[in-house]
This record gives sequence, C-alpha cells and structure tokens, in this order.
Amino acid sequence: METLFSVLHVVGAVFIVGPMAILPMTALRAIRSGNAAQVRTLAKSTMIFSYLSLIVFVLGFGLVGMADEKYALSVTTPWVLWSIIAYVVAIVLNLVLVVPAMRRAGAAMQPAAATAGGEGAARAGYPVISAGSGIVSLLLVLVVVLMVWKP
Repeated sequence: METLFSVLHVVGAVFIVGPMAILPMTALRAIRSGNAAQVRTLAKSTMIFSYLSLIVFVLGFGLVGMADEKYALSVTTPWVLWSIIAYVVAIVLNLVLVVPAMRRAGAAMQPAAATAGGEGAARAGYPVISAGSGIVSLLLVLVVVLMVWKP
C-alpha cells in the first residue's frame, strides 16, 4: 500500500502540481499577446490545479503515516514540516494573489475594456502574476528538494 501511495504522490506531483506552477507563466505570454480568452481559461485552470494539488498533499500525509518506525517520521520532522509550510504558502499565494491577478488581467483585456485602457490594466497585473508565480515555483522547488534530500 505504501508503494501505491508513493507512486500516486509522485505522479500527482508531476501531473497536478507541475501544471499548477507552469500555467501562470503561460498566462504571462497570453497577456503579452493580448489573448484575453486564454488568460481567463488559464486563471480557471490554475485554480482547479491548485485545488487538485490538495490530493498530493493528503497523499503525503498518508505516506508519513505509513512510514516505517525506524525512520521516525511525523509532521514535526523538520524536512516534512518545512515542506508542509512551503506548500501551504505556495497554494495560498496561487489562490489569493496569482489567480485573482490573472482574472483581473483577463477581464481588463476584454474588447470593451481594451478601448478604455484595458490593455494597460492587464499589463499592470503582469508584475503581480510574474512575481507571485515565480515565488510559488521557487517554493515548490524547495518542497521537491526537501522530499529528495531529506536533511
């Protein structure tokens, strides 16, 4: 059972958490090209993948609970605790900062808004999306490093 949870955890990390981190960067390109529909779709997709990443999070708790007693793993083990903190900060940043900024940028790029300076408003969200998604990606890289290194 531990092997199954481990495989599901890693596969989920690749196919769920990976897109959660990459899609906002794709939205930046859509903002630069002026594709409002794509920005809105990517905002929704990022939100969905962020919520789905909770599956990977829960599977991680399952793995900690199933770990052999010789490893003495718990949520208070430093590398596990730091991984939890980094992930929670990453998902909160995504859901509270990045996704709303993507939504605002998509709305500002609408044809009616574009005539009223919407392109400038969309560009104004660009640094927020860029910085927020960059921090999220760095935090997720930290989680991966901690999972592999287990200091």
